Amino acid sequence: MRTPRNDQLSQTDRAGKRGDHVPERRCVVTGEVAPAERLVRLALGPDGTIAPDVLGKAPGRGAWIGVSRADLETAQAKGKLKGGLARALHDSSFTIPDDLGASIEARLQRATLDRLGLESRSGTLISGNEKIEQAARRGQVRLLLHASDAGEDGRKKLAQAWRVGEEDEGSGREGVILPVDRNTLSMALGRENAVHLAVTDPRAADRVLAHLSRWQFFTGWSRDAANRVSTNDFRSAGGTDSRKAGNGTAFTDSDTDSDASDAY
Repeated sequence: MRTPRNDQLSQTDRAGKRGDHVPERRCVVTGEVAPAERLVRLALGPDGTIAPDVLGKAPGRGAWIGVSRADLETAQAKGKLKGGLARALHDSSFTIPDDLGASIEARLQRATLDRLGLESRSGTLISGNEKIEQAARRGQVRLLLHASDAGEDGRKKLAQAWRVGEEDEGSGREGVILPVDRNTLSMALGRENAVHLAVTDPRAADRVLAHLSRWQFFTGWSRDAANRVSTNDFRSAGGTDSRKAGNGTAFTDSDTDSDASDAY
């Protein structure tokens, strides 16, 4: 019998084992701290407008949020978002767009689809039922994804092959049903009829999941189906059980990370 592989480590876990520094950001509402890779950054633009910076690379001052869209819009309506940002930025003269939540969601979707496109071009993402089933049964699949309009029979068949390949039958492990249909996925990947996708490289799976988990958390879709080789992988990359920001808090760039201030 093939020896089951060890559980995959998230980027944060691997960095910790290497002794690398993991940037963290402090909650401007509660003072709690979480890894920056799990959160969404809001940047203060030169025109004084708050804008999403989902890649965390925009220059200048910014703050971090770990909230769902519904919680964000509630906080915005009650003025709590404005107050938290004002404290974090040491400025209250900025403007928060009314459609901030929609803008964040659109950019998180775009970032995730762009990441899938990059993995497709690098050869770490495969599509097609037959290809995925073969790779899954060989234990080569690290992350399984489905379009929102993928058939249930196809999803179940590939999930079963995945469990067999990982010697994990009976676990109930399934793939992630994305909130976009096959046409959207096909356009993003430049492929015809992209219904089912599989990531075959552990590091690539971490890269995809880093974007996917933030998008998933913000939009509030069910996290139960987002299983990889290890449930702990998903949790450490932003799932419900370990996400400190999951209580609807905002995070600022100013924190215990002394070598990463406001600029990214």
